[in-house]
Amino acid sequence: MTRISALTRRLRLDVRPIVTAALVAGAALWTALPARADTPVKLTLDWAFQGPQAPFLLALERGYYKAEGLDVTIDRGEGSGAVPPRIAAGTYDIGFGDINPMIRFVAEKGADLVAVAVLYDASPLAAIATKKSGITSAKQLEGRTLAAPETDSARQIFPAFAKAAGIDPAKVSWQTVTPQLRETMLAQGKVDAITGFLTTGIFSLKAAGIPEGDIVTMRYRDAGVALYSNALITSRKFAEANPKAVAGFVKATLKAHIDAVRKPQAAIDALKKRDPLIDTKIELDRMKLAFDELMLSPEAKANGLSTVDPARFQKAIDILKETYAFPKDVKVADVYTDAYLPPVAERTLP
Repeated sequence: MTRISALTRRLRLDVRPIVTAALVAGAALWTALPARADTPVKLTLDWAFQGPQAPFLLALERGYYKAEGLDVTIDRGEGSGAVPPRIAAGTYDIGFGDINPMIRFVAEKGADLVAVAVLYDASPLAAIATKKSGITSAKQLEGRTLAAPETDSARQIFPAFAKAAGIDPAKVSWQTVTPQLRETMLAQGKVDAITGFLTTGIFSLKAAGIPEGDIVTMRYRDAGVALYSNALITSRKFAEANPKAVAGFVKATLKAHIDAVRKPQAAIDALKKRDPLIDTKIELDRMKLAFDELMLSPEAKANGLSTVDPARFQKAIDILKETYAFPKDVKVADVYTDAYLPPVAERTLP
């Protein structure tokens, strides 16, 4: 063996402990590093934890948000009208609520909010009375007292309903109540009618002992106020800073809603874990009503969730503009984007 070969061999042997030590140290350092943290997302719902809100809890339970790299916390709401201010203030990252108060908030306040998915193809807004009030039609709301929270989207959109139904809004009195007292006031006969989501009002009145046959429901859409409704709402600032998080949230949420259509009881079971005091039958029926009346429209079944018709959407915006005299024109692109939607195959209803 030449001197050069021997020297080379000796260097190779001498370097092995150094390389091994470096690898061990590197592995230890890698192990010590914290795992990549999931993106925190704070979600505000439109209302209490009820049947229509159950799919969000199902997504959480089944790890759909986690699979998208999200750490999601979910809080109850106080009405759809409260969702836009919460998002605009940065208190929450994403909200679930009626898109129409958001459109008004954007037009009047200049807030840079946007809907990234529309889950409800039809509007649940309604004025609700009982037969003992003698009210059988919208026109008969004149001269009566209606109860609702100020943040209730049906109260906020009432002027559009009044115009379409031929009601003089100056002849309607309002009593501001907490969400928890609204249906109770009507059931006790302390007010003549209420406004709200039909999915909330009908079942809360039934729970208060009013037979379904004694409930008079005046849907805004039956008067021609054909609006889109509940959507996932965020700020453009948050969406542009976290596009992957927003897309992942939309994907996971739509997936859970489709799961809830297939197996409704699974969603209600997830809801029960969040609130053990719920009446599971009432909440199951409430969720099915929301799906049947609001989400499972022929258009949504044919084209997938959140495939909106631009012409219909613009017409709905124009109804709001005419009702509230928006200070500026609002176009669909100002309040809605489909940029964060998953492919149609992943949002096709069964």
